[in-house]
Amino acid sequence: MSPSQILLLIIAYFGVLILISYFTGKEDSNDAFFKANTSAPWYLVAFGMIGASLSGVTFISVPGAVETKQFGYLQVVFGYFFGYLVIAYILLPLYYRLGLTSIYTYLKDRFGVVSYKTGAIAFLISRTIGAAFRLFLVAKVLQLLVFDQFSIPFFLTVIITIALIWLYTFRGGIKTIIFTDTLQTLFMLISVVVTITFLASALDLNSLSEIYVYVKENSLSKTFFLDNIDNPQYFIKSFLAGMFITITMTGLDQDMMQKNLTCKNLKEAQKNMISFSVVLIFVNILFLALGLMLTQYANQHGITAKKDDLFPTIAMLPEIGIITSAFFLLGLIAAAYSSADSALTSLTTSFCIDIIELNKKPKQLQKKVRKTTHIIVSIVLILIIILFDLIFKDVSIIWELFKAAGYTYGPLLGLFAFGILTKYKINDTYVWVIAIIAPIVSYLLNMHSIDLLNGYQIGFEILIINGILTFLGLILLRRK
Repeated sequence: MSPSQILLLIIAYFGVLILISYFTGKEDSNDAFFKANTSAPWYLVAFGMIGASLSGVTFISVPGAVETKQFGYLQVVFGYFFGYLVIAYILLPLYYRLGLTSIYTYLKDRFGVVSYKTGAIAFLISRTIGAAFRLFLVAKVLQLLVFDQFSIPFFLTVIITIALIWLYTFRGGIKTIIFTDTLQTLFMLISVVVTITFLASALDLNSLSEIYVYVKENSLSKTFFLDNIDNPQYFIKSFLAGMFITITMTGLDQDMMQKNLTCKNLKEAQKNMISFSVVLIFVNILFLALGLMLTQYANQHGITAKKDDLFPTIAMLPEIGIITSAFFLLGLIAAAYSSADSALTSLTTSFCIDIIELNKKPKQLQKKVRKTTHIIVSIVLILIIILFDLIFKDVSIIWELFKAAGYTYGPLLGLFAFGILTKYKINDTYVWVIAIIAPIVSYLLNMHSIDLLNGYQIGFEILIINGILTFLGLILLRRK
């Protein structure tokens, strides 16, 4: 596809999103923006959450990492499933019983104002970094495929990207996102299936059974790593990391929970979570199979692209055909914006409710404050993505994202675990100190783990370590 054709495709895609936002954003109220009037159908939420969970990072990085990581990521995905069970049967009942709009209000009721603000700030930092990582990856691909051809600088690409998201979310918020995420998930899955179909033909695979045998017998499909506990991909480490990544990055994350809290009641929210968790396993297997086939195709045709460049490079080759290329771009854009739009909304929600306590402001000012916050959050994301462009070059973004999550979500894991698993009251005044010290100690331990732990190399389980350190720190603050 030519840059002009790609640009027209992007414009048409956003035209559809803006049309959806027009119909869903007619009720420009805070309740619709924050909770969709608690009337969203659970099946729409579940389907849309697939796209929000996968994001552009999964879309690009999971297939690109197969060459070096094989199917080891699937161990993390199995952990995800058990994490979703914890969310469905422990966290969701808690949130619905308390009638929360922001889940961090729980910390205020359980411990006090400082814990509440600490949890909210931890989320704001975590989700801002996560959203910026996801958008950075996709903005780089769009820059390479389109905007470089028109001599548009990267910073302008980022501004345009964020501005388009703001445009279709500024009125309807989460109510709009429930519907746009459904469309975006559909485009993403169609894109993967279309690309696999092309690759199957190119690799002389003529049926689903032949594709299955080809993938299963390939050395890159090795899934379980059980022989070396020092390996960052060791099964137990990966499984537990996946479980706790899910509990924190979904269950303790306002972005993902805000969608669940739009369901009519707890039972529907649980149906959404369980059905979503099962489907997500098969979707990730699909992405890993795609990565294996992309790697084999690249090897056969002398394509040297690696990691996050692999899928975009092959998808835009002339021999791929305009239809496959078009669906790749639709899938990429959908993957990016299905997570970024909800991040923008949830960051606005958390800042309004948790930090500036919007409900305490005069009624006539609340909508104006919310809209101003929405703009400020958009500007902050732009600045962070531009900063990432200066820092991250030849890396696989999904692994960097999980590393960052291990440090930023750890205090949230420790706070909620302490609140749910114990009955202690604590000296709330110094909780913020624990939330700073725990990630610093975790980082130092990670940096020197090989020397300190007799060759043991810490992987994604840094999140668990960080959460445990926070938990232990809170024990020191308990009141007699």
